[in-house]
Amino acid sequence: MSTEVRAFVIEQLADMNYDVEGIDDDTTLGPSGVDLESLALADLAVRVEDRYGLKFADDESEQLALMTVGEFTALVADRVAAATSDQS
Repeated sequence: MSTEVRAFVIEQLADMNYDVEGIDDDTTLGPSGVDLESLALADLAVRVEDRYGLKFADDESEQLALMTVGEFTALVADRVAAATSDQS
């Protein structure tokens, strides 16, 4: 699941006109990495929510900006797995 989520996140960043060349799991989403501003981060979060049926809390946006691509991918994959197991 992590691989699929990571590919989706990279695809969405490219769609949002961010340079995805050289992005790896250690690249931060915020200022020292991809450099997503708050609106772009919110846009990415909404795209992930729509794709995977998740919901991020309003107060999570600051935490998301500090995450690396790998951490964000793992968070989404874990939440998808938890939601799937809750439905079983």
